[in-house]
Amino acid sequence: MSEKIQESAVQPPAVSVIMPVLNEERHLRGSVEAILQQEYAGEMEVVVALGPSTDRTDEIAAELVAETASSTRAKVKTVPNPTGRTPAALNAAIKASKHPIVVRVDGHGMLSANYIATAVRLLEETGAMNVGGIMHAEGENDWEHAVAAAMTSKIGVGNAAFHTGGDAQAAETVFLGVFRREALEQQGGYNEEFIRAQDWELNFRIREAGGLIWFSPELKVSYRPRPSVKALAKQYKDYGRWRHVVARYHEGSINLRYLAPPTAVCAIAAGAVVGALLTPWGFVIPGGYLAAIVAGSVPAGKGLPAKARLQIPVALATMHMSWGWGFLTSPRALAKKVIASRRPAVLKQA
Repeated sequence: MSEKIQESAVQPPAVSVIMPVLNEERHLRGSVEAILQQEYAGEMEVVVALGPSTDRTDEIAAELVAETASSTRAKVKTVPNPTGRTPAALNAAIKASKHPIVVRVDGHGMLSANYIATAVRLLEETGAMNVGGIMHAEGENDWEHAVAAAMTSKIGVGNAAFHTGGDAQAAETVFLGVFRREALEQQGGYNEEFIRAQDWELNFRIREAGGLIWFSPELKVSYRPRPSVKALAKQYKDYGRWRHVVARYHEGSINLRYLAPPTAVCAIAAGAVVGALLTPWGFVIPGGYLAAIVAGSVPAGKGLPAKARLQIPVALATMHMSWGWGFLTSPRALAKKVIASRRPAVLKQA
């Protein structure tokens, strides 16, 4: 266990919060303010890595820097990320930060009030190198409420603990993460070839080196869903595309939950073709899928306005079909490129 963290019984360790942002004018201020208002007695810094945004993100970031310039507890600073890629942003922010605990936050994520304090305590209690919790989707309009309901339901995402909750336990990976700096520096940060799934790949190396990754439902980050069907489809297509890269990168990492969406895409397509060309019985498959998501949306939408509930099947279908299509069409060449960039886990020196 790190000596710097052990000392936290007297003085909480200083914390660096790193944020990769691109076109986040809608949520950036709220995300940063949720960090600055943390119930945490230790010193903090917020390092925002700015991609080439086309909205007011840079202007809002500059305002936050100016507003915290005189603070003795928590300052905001920025670093450039000309590539716009998330792993490059994270590495730039890590390099520009200095404290022994590193907290990853996205530009559209809102930390719960005691998130950092709880994460530091869990690092102490478990000896983990990285701890993380629940990605709690919350919407701000009917469509986003529908997506949030889909993303927090088992019919939408299966049994993924960081979406639906679960017991505290060792995990393969966690949402975002609160790291010991020594783990990040030991492994050389994120692999920048992983445009998506970079968290999984880094946590894989940490685990290979003997480090513990810990999931706890005590940690919760409010997440703002994508604002349109098109944006949600792109997000989930990328998820599926990169999940197949991970499966090729690390044999044995796939399971039935990941195979369900591509299987559904193939079955529905086959059923539609059979129904159109051979027999109407083929339409039983797409019809059965439609009936399943409509039925599943009823408990998922409990307590939501009628307009939001009616959009849940659309959100579910968009997530499932886009993820499955991304998985099926993920090019082998992409996996080969990523595999060629493989970094072996770096073991801690005795």
